[in-house]
Amino acid sequence: MPNPQSIYGDIRQAHRHDSGHKHVDGTAEYVDDIPEPAGLLHLYIAMSPHANADILGMDLSQVKSASGVECVLTHEDVPGSNDVSPHSHDEEMFATTAVHYAGQSLFAVLADTIGNARAAAKLAKINYRVKTPIVTIADARKAESFLASSQKMVLGDSKKALKQSKHRLSSRVHIGGQDHFYLEGQIALAIPKEDQDVHVFSSTQNPSEVQRVVARVLGVPSNCVTIEVRRMGGGFGGKETSPNLMASCAALGSKITKRAVKCRLDRDDDMIMTGKRHDFEVDYDVGFDDNGRVTGIELELASRCGFSQDLSLPVNDRAMFHSDNCYALNDITIVSHRYRTNTVSNTAFRGFGGPQGMLAIECVMEAIANYLNLDPVTVRQRNFYSKERGLTTPYHQTIEDFVADEIVEELIRLSDYECRRDAIRAFNEKNPYFKKGISLTPVKFGISFTLKHLNQAGALIHIYNDGSIHLNHGGTEMGQGLFTKVAQIVAHEFQVDIDRIKITATSTGKVPNTSPTAASSGSDLNGMAALNAAKTIKARLIGFICDEYGVSPDAVVFSNNQIIIGQTSLSFDELIEKAYVGRISLSSTGYYKTPHIHFDKASNTGRPFYYYAYGAAVSEVVIDVLTGENRVLRSDILHETGKSLNPALDKGQIEGGFIQGMGWLTTEELFFDTNGVLKTHAPSTYKIPVCSDRPDTLNLHLWKRGENVMETIHKSKAVGEPPFMLANSVFLALSDAIRSIGKSGTLVNLEAPATAENILKAISLVSSDEI
Repeated sequence: MPNPQSIYGDIRQAHRHDSGHKHVDGTAEYVDDIPEPAGLLHLYIAMSPHANADILGMDLSQVKSASGVECVLTHEDVPGSNDVSPHSHDEEMFATTAVHYAGQSLFAVLADTIGNARAAAKLAKINYRVKTPIVTIADARKAESFLASSQKMVLGDSKKALKQSKHRLSSRVHIGGQDHFYLEGQIALAIPKEDQDVHVFSSTQNPSEVQRVVARVLGVPSNCVTIEVRRMGGGFGGKETSPNLMASCAALGSKITKRAVKCRLDRDDDMIMTGKRHDFEVDYDVGFDDNGRVTGIELELASRCGFSQDLSLPVNDRAMFHSDNCYALNDITIVSHRYRTNTVSNTAFRGFGGPQGMLAIECVMEAIANYLNLDPVTVRQRNFYSKERGLTTPYHQTIEDFVADEIVEELIRLSDYECRRDAIRAFNEKNPYFKKGISLTPVKFGISFTLKHLNQAGALIHIYNDGSIHLNHGGTEMGQGLFTKVAQIVAHEFQVDIDRIKITATSTGKVPNTSPTAASSGSDLNGMAALNAAKTIKARLIGFICDEYGVSPDAVVFSNNQIIIGQTSLSFDELIEKAYVGRISLSSTGYYKTPHIHFDKASNTGRPFYYYAYGAAVSEVVIDVLTGENRVLRSDILHETGKSLNPALDKGQIEGGFIQGMGWLTTEELFFDTNGVLKTHAPSTYKIPVCSDRPDTLNLHLWKRGENVMETIHKSKAVGEPPFMLANSVFLALSDAIRSIGKSGTLVNLEAPATAENILKAISLVSSDEI
């Protein structure tokens, strides 16, 4: 009998991305590629030039009479609620009496061309009473401008432990924000239907939320709104809540004009109008012994949230959750301040606060190592979670699957870390103008939505009577390969060729009440939901076979597009035709909810994560001490994906996450002027990594011994967000290079991103002699 694990639908195969070839040849259809319906109107959203001002008057008469203009929308035209916030009801669709950030939506113009709509918007006459904006964390701290109450997480007694510590250090870590810079900008196409219905094609990671918000704005029930998305040209969290505004504007315009409406932001407007990764300042006070083991620590996290809540509260929560990274910090207090500023509300971004918390504790480990003149890897290893050090996190979850210590040991060998570190020290002694650095950093990232009810998913499978399979689920495809993985899971269950499966667009009309494709949970949730749907149909087919052939279920084997029944076999197509004639239902929904998770917000304790994903990276860099220019020479990555569903896709996610993280920590700088106006809002001023920024040598390995101890989909682990934090190794390697310039024990205060300017500033602080 053939082995079902080694034939068609094998979930371990490196199947190509279902749309990869279409991405290359340009045939992949995005929202802007959908043929424009006759009479389509183009929508432009007018934005506030001020970050903090009262609106004293708004005259739009010339806008309405401008060439090509069909309609102008303001808050007075909203039939439902003038609210596009995800949950907190604090974000107006169109400003009413005041504006709170530069770029806030004022009104929308619908015209025959986007050029005419944009030109007409400039004719608006608006009177403002301009007020001084709160722009930075420092501004907000001084003004005591809080978005929400501060939160505290406690394990042990940090104050007592710090007092008794032999050594003690304190400093501040500055961590910048980041723009998502997805290749496909924010876009929505709304088409009116009968009976108040509207069909919206939206580039969103969160179709059900967009559906709910659009319905709220239009004043209709959700069953009047269908949101559809086949694919996005990138999302990274930037399309979780931000699409609410664009989709709502397009839907409202469509409802009022009875014509199709497209809202597509250009790059500048997109960057100005939409939220970013939160920038942080982290103050630490750490005590430790002669061996570098942390004996007590207090962390104070401060983040710039923007003018409304958006997703800032859970983002800051996750920063607290990940402030331990891989380390047993048994006497720790973490305080989180969430500051309100007159800037665009920051939002979800790959890692969702985890990167900021993780980078902070990695900087602490480096500072301890430098103070004691120890190898930072040694200090990290001595602080790892273990039975001896403890396995309890600051939020009181017991770690059941810790493998970072094994991964780090293996990576040390794979990367020849110790010999290279010695060679770098020798290089630095001989070279006054170029300095090299190296760093090895681990990753422990919790997997699950921290909002419990989001940990659920649905799927829908039809098998047609010719044996072809239609697959739909609540996850969205943004280039990460989710659709391919879920198709592999279904093909594996039926043991058929994956090409038999038709992957279809995510639609609220097929699978309702979906969770966002975020938190690295897309495959975990939707894969399991699709598997459950497939199992339901498969069980019906097996029951039918048993009745028809008089055999027990054990005698039925699905294998290689065949169904083996004792000494008889049928093709999958033949079985489906027989089952159809036998009146067997060949359609099923599937559902899954993550087990075991719980969290008490009042005490900040519980089990917010089902499991953890682990990895580690070694990066080697070189800097020019005269200019601050730098380059990543080599990176070695060893990452755990459990039993990988698709190694090719997982490696792509790991490399992409690492490079994006590298951009966050080296070149991507957000700059707001004192008036709260974003000045870095185009590729000319905002620098994402390009091909030439990739390390000259990049060695990437999946950890072969990985296997999820929890009952996840085929023992796999999430891979979307965890690799992002591997880039901490690049930032700390740059810090290591700077450290070689100063005296032993000198604390390096390198700010992220490590631009040439910030590197030169850090050099000036550690260097006692002129270079």
